[in-house]
Amino acid sequence: MRKPSVGFDLEGVASIAACGFSSLIFAILDWWPPAIIFLLLTLFCGHFFRDPERVIPTAPDIAVSPADGKVIKVAPMPDPFTGEARQCICIFMNVANVHVNRSPVTGTVKQIAYHAGKFFNASLDKASTDNERCSYSIEDEAGATWGMVQIAGLIARRIVCRVDEGEAMQRGQRYGLIKFGSRVDVYLPAGWVPAVSVGEKVLSGNSVLARKLDV
Repeated sequence: MRKPSVGFDLEGVASIAACGFSSLIFAILDWWPPAIIFLLLTLFCGHFFRDPERVIPTAPDIAVSPADGKVIKVAPMPDPFTGEARQCICIFMNVANVHVNRSPVTGTVKQIAYHAGKFFNASLDKASTDNERCSYSIEDEAGATWGMVQIAGLIARRIVCRVDEGEAMQRGQRYGLIKFGSRVDVYLPAGWVPAVSVGEKVLSGNSVLARKLDV
């Protein structure tokens, strides 16, 4: 049996080092209020950039959640690449959630598009079209096309993408993260239906997000 473990995303090294060093300097200077503040920020960054292992479901014809968080919308929305209406599931991540993102399905990254934009609250509808975001088009093993969008939020200021066009991904594989509060939208192909509802909490790589309809 594998022991549970909690890893750490290296994207957080700089933030932790800066906060920890600042806390140490203020402590040496005997300036305890800022020393304590930066110590708390160091602990917060360590918690934020945690990257726990997840048990990936192996059942056929399912898609897993790409993000930890809360489902805030399940409705048709314009596809980020074609503009056609497709069923979309929106997941909002607050600062307490794990922010490492994972692929919902096994497939190949066909297209990646980065869009500069604003930083509205990620829970708002206009965030999907106005905020800074990174869109992915993924072709699964059956040839169906999935859309996935990382959206920066009110506090988030950096979207991290760790895959390239043409790269193959496995279901539950890490592909990036968003710093400090954000959202991920998943656009389902025809023949797939949501397995979650608004208000439900999900875990990246572990919660079943959608299922393929029986033909």
